[in-house]
Amino acid sequence: MHPFPTPPREVLIGDAAAFVGVTPRTIRHYHQVGLLPERERGGDGRRRYGYAEIIRLLWIRRMADAGIALEDIRGAFEGAAPVGAGSEGEIAGVLARLEDTLAAQEAELQHKRASVQRMRALGSRLGLLDDFVSTRLEAAPEGSLRQDDLDTLLVTERIFGPLGAAVQAGRFLALALHPALRAKSDRLDAAEKALDNTVAVDDPRVAELAVQRHAFETELMRVIEESGQLEQDDALFDTWDELHPPENANPAPDPVEGSRARTAAEIIRSMPYDFSPARLRSMELAVQLGAAASS
Repeated sequence: MHPFPTPPREVLIGDAAAFVGVTPRTIRHYHQVGLLPERERGGDGRRRYGYAEIIRLLWIRRMADAGIALEDIRGAFEGAAPVGAGSEGEIAGVLARLEDTLAAQEAELQHKRASVQRMRALGSRLGLLDDFVSTRLEAAPEGSLRQDDLDTLLVTERIFGPLGAAVQAGRFLALALHPALRAKSDRLDAAEKALDNTVAVDDPRVAELAVQRHAFETELMRVIEESGQLEQDDALFDTWDELHPPENANPAPDPVEGSRARTAAEIIRSMPYDFSPARLRSMELAVQLGAAASS
């Protein structure tokens, strides 16, 4: 019969790492962050690890594999033996925090998965817009929405939120459903783009295009009203109010902006627009005509 092998009382870092299933570099990192007390070096300048250190390393690895942060692992071990009764309360607290973190991560993962599914179903760009916006465009014929339409809705959603973009989506839905109106819009857009920096603000074309724009917007609004979209807007507002009760009327600031919430006016001022003075003047005149007609 072969004699039972006698295990060593202490092992070098390489053997300790191999037994635990980590690398020597990982053990050195545990030393640096205070997870594992450093042993004194022997006469040969090398550290050796005994049974207690191996047990601690095994627990550290098991907790790390479970997703517990090294900082929390250190807190669980401070002032108590790795598996002692005194550390159970600390570990329970760590596990409770870990469960909360994993639950939040799971919810975020489900949200991301739902977003990917929407992108696959609706098309990558349309699927990235808020549900309120994409739902409003469901009646648009396939291929009738343009990249410029989606770009505009993305900007509007950033400035005025999903509800504002959903209302504006009704405009693009009307254009998608009426090709003749879309063609008229294209001609007017091209004429306005021709108001470049070489055109003076008092050029007769500036005022002429303002009149045409006002007439077009009046016609477009008539089409929108006749389609029943205004009633749909009212239903949209009711649904929004149900999903966003008054206590949630002030959402948390956009993390991109840090702790300071930005108003719509501030966002508009920070959005670059490549409009010439003549085109801006034409837009201003068109707005004035619309305001005068309304009054």
